[in-house]
Amino acid sequence: MDEKNMSGGDRVLTNRQGHPIANNQSQRTVGSRGPATLENYQFLEKITHFDRERIPERVVHARGFVCYGEFEATGKIGDEPASKYTRAKLFQQAGKKTPLAIRFSTVIGGRDSSEVARDPRGFAVKFYTEDGNWDLVGNNLAIFFIRDAIKFPDVIHSLKPDPVTFRQEPNRIFDFMSQTPESMHMLTHLFSPRGIPASYRHMEGFGVNTYKMVNAQGETCLVKYHFHPRCGIASLTAEEAAKVQGQDFGSASKDLFTAIERGNYPQWDMYVQIMEDHDHPELEWDPLDDTKIWPEMDFPLRHIGTMTLNRNVEDFFNENEQIAMGTGVLVDGLDFSDDKMLVGRTFSYSDTQRYRVGTNYLQLPVNQAKNAKVATNLSGGTMSYRREMAPGQNPHVNYEPSIHNGLTESPVEQPNNPPEIHGRLTRSVLERRNDYVQARGRYCTMMDWERDDLVFNMGDLLGQCERDVQERMVWHFFLVHDDYGRRVGEKLGISADDVRKLGPLPKQILTDEDQRRLQNLGNNGDRIDPTVWGQWTSSVKNYKASAEEVLMGKLPNEGMTRSQAAE
Repeated sequence: MDEKNMSGGDRVLTNRQGHPIANNQSQRTVGSRGPATLENYQFLEKITHFDRERIPERVVHARGFVCYGEFEATGKIGDEPASKYTRAKLFQQAGKKTPLAIRFSTVIGGRDSSEVARDPRGFAVKFYTEDGNWDLVGNNLAIFFIRDAIKFPDVIHSLKPDPVTFRQEPNRIFDFMSQTPESMHMLTHLFSPRGIPASYRHMEGFGVNTYKMVNAQGETCLVKYHFHPRCGIASLTAEEAAKVQGQDFGSASKDLFTAIERGNYPQWDMYVQIMEDHDHPELEWDPLDDTKIWPEMDFPLRHIGTMTLNRNVEDFFNENEQIAMGTGVLVDGLDFSDDKMLVGRTFSYSDTQRYRVGTNYLQLPVNQAKNAKVATNLSGGTMSYRREMAPGQNPHVNYEPSIHNGLTESPVEQPNNPPEIHGRLTRSVLERRNDYVQARGRYCTMMDWERDDLVFNMGDLLGQCERDVQERMVWHFFLVHDDYGRRVGEKLGISADDVRKLGPLPKQILTDEDQRRLQNLGNNGDRIDPTVWGQWTSSVKNYKASAEEVLMGKLPNEGMTRSQAAE
C-alpha cells in the first residue's frame, strides 16, 4: 500500500460517537512531558473499551504463574542510607523482611497458550507492607514498544490474532511496528533470544516505568527498578523453543513450581537507578520515555535488597486467576512520575481488575493488605461480603467528615515537594525521541549468538510480510546499524539502495545524526563494539539453553555476576 494514501479518503478514524480523531498518538497533557489530564476523552473511551474486550481471562498476561516469598532489605540504596532517598518503611532497616506474591506471565497468548512463545514476560510483584500493598508491575525486558498509553490498544491489537483469521500474523505486527519508529529498541530485544526466556527463574525483571521516591523531607528523585536473577539469564532460540513447545506448553510454570517444591528457592537481587527529579535537558533522550533505558555507566545500579521465592500457591484459581495488580498501588515514600505510559496504566489496570474480577476484588485473600489495617467507607457492589470498618467505628456513618465516630483523615500529611509544572495543555509527543540510538546500543552489546538469532528471526518473520512492510522495516534497521539492515535485508533480497527512496514517516522527527545516517544509508561505518556503550542493562551474559535442558529440568542454578558483560 502506498504510504501517502494512508491518511485520507473514507478511512478517517473516529470514535463511537462519530467524532473524527485528528491525533491518535498522544494524550492531552500539560506541556509535552505531562502530567496527563483526566478529561482525556478519546484516551479514556479507547482504553476503557480495550479493558473490557475479553472475559473472563485477562486481555493481556492471561497465562501466568504465582508463587510467594519475601523481600529482605539492605537498609541502604547502594552505599547510602535508604532514608536519603525514600521514607518507604520496607527499605529502611537492614534485614527487614516483607512478604510478597509474584506473578510471572506471557503477554499475548491465551490462558492455555505456550510458555515458550516469543513474547515479553510479565514480572509483577505485590509487596504486603505494613503501610499497605505495593504493586510493582513490570516485564522481563527493560523497555516497551511505545511511549504513550493511548497507543497501548493498538500495539496489543497488532500482536493479537487477526480478527478475521484468528492467527497471529507477522504482516500485521510489522505493519504497525514499521509505522512506529519508537518500537525499534523493543523489537531488537524481543526478537533476540531475550524474547524467549528458558524459564521464569532465568530472566530479569524491570519496573519499565519511571517512578519517584520521596524522603522524609519531601524531596523527590526519579527511580527505575531492576531485578537480576542469581540463577543467571538463560534463553532459547526459536528452534529450541519449538522443540519444547512440541512436548510441554507449561514448561516455565513446571520449572518454577518444581524448584520451590524441592527447596531450591530462586532469588533475585533488587537494584534501583536514581536520577534527580527534573527533565534533564542534557540528555539526548527523555528519562520518562519507556522506550529508553538509563545507561548504567551514567546511572549505576544501586543494590537495595534480595527477593526470595519459597512457597507455591495452594489453589490456582483463587491465587493466580484472581490476583490483581495495579501500577497505582504505591505506599508512602513512593510516587508516580509523569511518565505517559505510567499514567495510562494506572487508570487501566484497576479499571480492568474491577471489570474482570469484580468490584470487590480487593477483598479476596490474595489481594488483601495483609500487614496493614484497612478501614474504608466503600460498601456494596457485586460479591461484597464484609464492610472494612475500624474498631469502634459507628456503623451508621459511611461518610467523612463526621463528628459521630466515623473514619477520619490521617492526622499528618507527609511532605512531598515535586517540581512545579508549567505548560500549555496539548496533545504532543516528547521532544527528545531519538528512536534509533539505544536500539543501536543494544545491537552492539548482544552476544554473537543473540545477534545471529535476532537476524534469523527478523528475516524469517518479515519474509511472511508484504513488500512495503519489509522495505520500511529494513529502512529502520539501516538507521539503527549498517550490519542490522544489511543482514536482515539480505534475507529478504532488499538492499540499502532499494529503500533509499523512502523518506521519514509522517510526523517523524529525525535527529541531526539520523539525518546524516539517512544520507549515507548502509554506509555509515558502523562497528560492533560493545565497549563504546559501556555497561548497559541486559548486556550481561545470556546462557544458550537447549530444549533438552528445559524439558529435563537441567537448567543451571548458578548465574553470572553483573560484571560479566556480553562476550
